[in-house]
Amino acid sequence: MKKIDAKRDGEGHRGPRRKSLAGILLVLPLLLFLLIIFIVPLGKILSLSVKDDDLAPIWPLVSSELRDWDRTQPSEEMFSALAQDMKTSQQARTTSLVARRVNYALPNGRTLINSTARKIASVDGVPPNGWRETFLQADRAWGDLETWQALYQASGPASGFYVLAAFDRAMNATGQIVHAPEENSVYLAILKRTFGIAALVTVISLLLAFPVAYFLANGPKAWRSIVMGLVLLPLWTSLLVRTAAWVVLLQDQGLLNQVLQWLHLTSQPLELIFNRPGVIIAMVHVSLPYMVLPLYATMATIKPDYMRAGESLGATPLLAFRRIYLPLTAPGVAAGCLLVFIMSLGYYITPALVGGASDQMVSYFIAYYTSEAVNWGLAGALALVLIVVTSILYLVYSKIAGTKGSSFA
Repeated sequence: MKKIDAKRDGEGHRGPRRKSLAGILLVLPLLLFLLIIFIVPLGKILSLSVKDDDLAPIWPLVSSELRDWDRTQPSEEMFSALAQDMKTSQQARTTSLVARRVNYALPNGRTLINSTARKIASVDGVPPNGWRETFLQADRAWGDLETWQALYQASGPASGFYVLAAFDRAMNATGQIVHAPEENSVYLAILKRTFGIAALVTVISLLLAFPVAYFLANGPKAWRSIVMGLVLLPLWTSLLVRTAAWVVLLQDQGLLNQVLQWLHLTSQPLELIFNRPGVIIAMVHVSLPYMVLPLYATMATIKPDYMRAGESLGATPLLAFRRIYLPLTAPGVAAGCLLVFIMSLGYYITPALVGGASDQMVSYFIAYYTSEAVNWGLAGALALVLIVVTSILYLVYSKIAGTKGSSFA
């Protein structure tokens, strides 16, 4: 009898294990797909935000000397190592790669590196006055600590140069973090613009979506399917097509301006394209379904009896709505706002087609640095900022949602 019970217990334990194994096998293809297509490339570009080893493979001698640099005036050995590396890179025609990296941190760094390397390559042997004087004769900038600080950061294998640059910060010759030069201080303004546009789109989407979701949850059944179809229709249309349609609608001779003038609301066409209003209008149109659906999912679970109970206790319909119905929609409002805000942070096509030069968001500059400027480090740093902010928002939402869920329980 004990053997039979033990056998049954063993079979009982194997049953859940088999189900768990079957579930893992079913999900495994999706996990592998996400790992290969999404996680690995994302991790690669994020690692480039701190990886900074462009100098070491091309100029190994001076990179080795810079690892022990005490941030004082460079020694004769450092100048000698730099001269040997410059001669080697000139022969291999790789000096321009170093010059491009140094130019990120040092104004006119490209010109300094290329011109000095040509002069040094023409020097035979060791000059009588030493390499220090030879470099200073080629360009007095070699006596500045800022020049060597730029080389030090680029020698790698890792540095915070790109991450600091994403916040308009830099490291000076003494190792202190300071504000970047005015001509390079643009990224904080870009980040503020991105978060400002995303916040405004989220607020407008909430104001427009709330009555629509309320109608879907409480309106006549005959009209619900029609309104739901209109809400879902943009999701079935390509984002590029929707954005191009707004370019046609918002232009000076577009349908919207023609209607406004026909109604005598305006005497001349309004500037609605290639500016901030056009970007907001097009982004709200794209984001609206993602606000409506979470709100509707929450409102559909709210029973009408709650409102009737409040009114039976003496509350006016407006007071019952404000004190009873509105707080119950908080999970849907939070989910919709979080979804729309995070999506808005990463918009690229819509601002690029509808907005002007002063309306481009962080994603535009990430694309620019990866495809045109080929500055993968700064692109990775800006992407890292977006991911960190998105993760923080998600954690805050999870904390708030968990607190509210426990309080309702």
